[in-house]
Amino acid sequence: LEGSATGTQIRFKPGLLLGGEIVHTCPASKSSSDGLSGNGDGIDNGNSSTLLPTSNCASVGWFLEGILPLAPFGKNPLHLTLEGITDGTCDMDPSPDYIATSILPLFLRFGIGADADDGPPPSIRVTKRGAAPLGGGEVVFTCPIVKEIGVPIELTDPGKVKRVRGTVVSCRIPPSSAARTAHAAKGLLHRLLPDVWIHTDTHSSSGKKNRGGAGGCGPSPGLTVCLAAESTEGVIIAAETCLDSSKHSRGSLLPEDLGVKAAAMLLDEVRKGGCIDTGAQSIALLFMCLGPEDISRIRIGNLSQYSIVSLRLFKEAFHVEFKIKADNDSKTVLLSCLGTGYRNMARAST
Repeated sequence: LEGSATGTQIRFKPGLLLGGEIVHTCPASKSSSDGLSGNGDGIDNGNSSTLLPTSNCASVGWFLEGILPLAPFGKNPLHLTLEGITDGTCDMDPSPDYIATSILPLFLRFGIGADADDGPPPSIRVTKRGAAPLGGGEVVFTCPIVKEIGVPIELTDPGKVKRVRGTVVSCRIPPSSAARTAHAAKGLLHRLLPDVWIHTDTHSSSGKKNRGGAGGCGPSPGLTVCLAAESTEGVIIAAETCLDSSKHSRGSLLPEDLGVKAAAMLLDEVRKGGCIDTGAQSIALLFMCLGPEDISRIRIGNLSQYSIVSLRLFKEAFHVEFKIKADNDSKTVLLSCLGTGYRNMARAST
């Protein structure tokens, strides 16, 4: 930050996003970087049995949500390793499984990672599970860089749902709980379509590697369900839910109840219509703002409150206004805007 001799001008140099290889340990609390909350409700340090409330836990997904829009516009491809909570906070933050299922395919639609010359496409790999509140998991996020978002998006045809895929993750609980959850979810979904497959990813308390090669899990028990519906047009709608230890006492929520809840949440997202689910709205609209100076269109179900606030921020930051048109026939909303043609100045020109 430099000021002129007359004191009438200021020159600000914000710097560049470097990217590269980064390792970060995420704090367990959103209110304190040392893992302890300010009101005395800290994590268990061996001298106390008081655990941090799940609503105040900062999961890996909380950090990824802010990093995702920045990652493609760095100087070097990003290889980020985050250590902390991976599961058990889906009511507040997206899980790595949800981001990999719902948001990363949007990157490819916007041309990020679609060109082999830019490197491998964006990916999220969970190398170790860690449920809330104690965490102990590890996630690796890689993303190539782009010079610009080359093509406007035209995502208006949701198609028809043709199959459902999903994952049930369990940590430090009996493996049968994951199987019961998957069976209950499939029981509801099979009433509507036959092509349903839900994988169970179980991790024992011993921390030994399971058949998939994952490196065990953290000290906290957890149960998470992430389901995704894929349409004939390649549209992916996802939903997730989890067992919240701060809300559900032992035995108050059966695995069957969690599975039925996850399936119902997915069906509700499908019912809303549109080409993206509620959790992916904000980042899709942001990439539309950063896209080429051409019209981009996307069809969504109901605008969430989070997306409404995001649209106001985009107008203030990028001076981009969206045209919103309600489609009474499909009960959906069609949004369109003119992109700003943002270019990645950190990447060297070729």
